[in-house]
Amino acid sequence: MRIVVIGSGFGGLAAAIRLRRRGHEVLVLEKRDKPGGRAYVYEQDGFRFDGGPTVITAPWLIEELFTDCGRRMQDYVQLVPVDPFYRIFFHDGATFDYTGDSERMAEQIARFNPADVPGYREFVRRTERIFEVGFMRLSDQPFLHAWDMARIVPAMIRLQSYRTVYGFVSQFVRDERVRQVLSFHPLLVGGNPFQTTSIYTLIHFLERKWGVFFAMGGTGALVQALVRLLTEIGGELRLNCEVEEILIDARGRARGVRLADGREERADVVVCNGEVGFAYHKLLPPRYRRTWTDARLARTRYSMSLVVIYFGTDRQYRGTDGPQLKHHDIILGPRYKPLLDDIFTRKRLADDFSLYLHMPTLTDPSLAPPGCEAFYVLAPVPHLGDGTDWRVQARPYRDRIMRFLEQHYLPDLQRHLVTEHMITPLHFYETLNSYLGSAFSVEPLLRQSAYFRPHNRSEDVPNLYFVGAGTHPGAGLPGVLSTARIAEKLICGGYAPPMAPVGAA
Repeated sequence: MRIVVIGSGFGGLAAAIRLRRRGHEVLVLEKRDKPGGRAYVYEQDGFRFDGGPTVITAPWLIEELFTDCGRRMQDYVQLVPVDPFYRIFFHDGATFDYTGDSERMAEQIARFNPADVPGYREFVRRTERIFEVGFMRLSDQPFLHAWDMARIVPAMIRLQSYRTVYGFVSQFVRDERVRQVLSFHPLLVGGNPFQTTSIYTLIHFLERKWGVFFAMGGTGALVQALVRLLTEIGGELRLNCEVEEILIDARGRARGVRLADGREERADVVVCNGEVGFAYHKLLPPRYRRTWTDARLARTRYSMSLVVIYFGTDRQYRGTDGPQLKHHDIILGPRYKPLLDDIFTRKRLADDFSLYLHMPTLTDPSLAPPGCEAFYVLAPVPHLGDGTDWRVQARPYRDRIMRFLEQHYLPDLQRHLVTEHMITPLHFYETLNSYLGSAFSVEPLLRQSAYFRPHNRSEDVPNLYFVGAGTHPGAGLPGVLSTARIAEKLICGGYAPPMAPVGAA
């Protein structure tokens, strides 16, 4: 078969590698001038900035793409562990080093409330059970029929999936700061801890089990490794090829795609790694969308968006005149639930913020010129449904964030700033083709999970498949890579055994 893959994000590249390995002719079409989708790399003034994602977990999902093709991942890219996983800064000046080690975590928790340590240990035990069901059993299983969901309802009830992440955590610990430490993970996949199903507490155990990693050279090095693998096994990637429409034949099946320049590419199967809301809304004419109509797309709830500022300094920040930063830093503001209510429910751009500060040069100095530091700072904000005019608000919002960092974390930042690039929700909408400028596609709510999420195989076009954050199982690298596993299973009827290593007798 000839298979066209729309988009070269991690879901698209992983699906293309899997399908090419199964013997199909595979063509990946990428709108931008570089591969990677959201993992685009910005290069300016000697600095390299990852567009994201920067938190790599479940590395075996990446490694198996190479081993299944008879290669060794180490020959293509180097993943190194990050410890601690995150350093969390609270508004009151307290810090918490979040790790995968139970004893170190217990020691940290005891500094806040010794009585919460037994509850934390029970929380770990319970998240292991959720992980075994939610990730190990279900993350690569397609949910195409209502009975697929019915089979897991008893397990979901036993695991209290009807609770929110924050509500689930609160059963076990009482200190508000510890509750925040154990409940922030849904924000990494576009969810509100006060609304996202407690199934997502599995992220806690997933990180504990396999660790948190960074790709030397940045996430872009991992993208290039996958592109190299794809082309070595005979797949094709074309850049600067924007898909304008998925073409449907008289039988209601996808027959290929039309590009923005008018050219057409024939296909027996189309795999879409484009954001699912945008793809249904813009790439498929309404007459072929009985399920995902414009009205249903408008009723669907989408994740928040992001403001991200990439910046480089002509000095290094190693704790000599400010807080000791780590590779991944989470800076929590004075409001936790009220701020999340502003972002997810009231859809209001607040005056305050919580931030994720990424400092990759602490692990890999090659991402900046000698003696310099590369950063990005990320702030969750409402998607474009809130009506904020980012052409007006971008600069004032940027200034508030950078002043805050200078005052509390990066002394004399403005004086040492030598390069900068900023993206807002408009970037997610206009450049990354995300519905409402959402950064993580469909919001991970209980009623928008598994069968209730956009399916991996289109409900209306039988040879159209979806991979990426908007379909089951969801956002985050493990979820996105799992969508590629599901696509292989649906298209090819299961998984093939790994190939013999290259060069093996």
